[in-house]
Amino acid sequence: MTTQIFDPRTCELGEGPLWHPERQQFFWFDIIGMRLLSRDGDTPLEWSLGEHASAAGWIDRGTMLIATETGLRRFDIDSGDHEPVIALEAGNPANRSNDGRTDPMGGFWIGTMGKAAEPRAGAIYRFYGGAVEKIVPDVSIPNAICFAPDGRTAYHADTRRQRIWAQPLDAAGWPDGPAEVFVDLRPEGLNPDGAVIDADGALWNAQWGAGRVARYLPDGTFDRAIAVAGHHASCPCFGGADLDRMIVTTACEGIEAPDDAQGLVYAVDPGVRGLREYRVKA
Repeated sequence: MTTQIFDPRTCELGEGPLWHPERQQFFWFDIIGMRLLSRDGDTPLEWSLGEHASAAGWIDRGTMLIATETGLRRFDIDSGDHEPVIALEAGNPANRSNDGRTDPMGGFWIGTMGKAAEPRAGAIYRFYGGAVEKIVPDVSIPNAICFAPDGRTAYHADTRRQRIWAQPLDAAGWPDGPAEVFVDLRPEGLNPDGAVIDADGALWNAQWGAGRVARYLPDGTFDRAIAVAGHHASCPCFGGADLDRMIVTTACEGIEAPDDAQGLVYAVDPGVRGLREYRVKA
């Protein structure tokens, strides 16, 4: 499968791609650049946020919930204005947000981490019912947050620990029993980054430093991988009118002499359809 450049703007740390189903539009972040990016057809769009931001969920056609280093914020797409909804790890300026996604019940899961990726400095939280509750403590680099089609399993990773876990959920979307290892990438020396689930229930995982997105079947079996020109592939996202297009964010952070392929957003036809992004209840 051949990838194409979807957006040529270089991101220091591209992350958090989201397909807004009501706007039929992709959004993504440059965490280090403190900006939100998008495209309206051939027109590039960009908003400066003034702080590190990393992930989003859609509330309605004109509004998103975005995660920043200080908390969750309500973002007006047309004006670019944003206002605080709830603080996240208030009083800890050493941390920032990272990977996040909305679950089928409308809860927004968001990971935090140290700005220097300090060991076990972060956690994974769920925002639901107007409150934030810690789900997974002691995480170094939270990633791969996504959900099985039936809503009864959440997936998440700690990139530094090189594993993706499957967490059983109850009918309200809260953890129900212990998490189990879904994929262990330590034998291959691979680093799990962002992930998304397709319509078949398979998990697509961007793998930092490997220049690829790998597909794992619901039982954790490796299926196939798509090569991405950006060495640090960071997160995939399904979109398009039929949810049959995938974009992949990449980063040039940590690459001593990045070439022109690093930090761009790529597009590919993955051969399967994705799932509609769930609306966050905010």
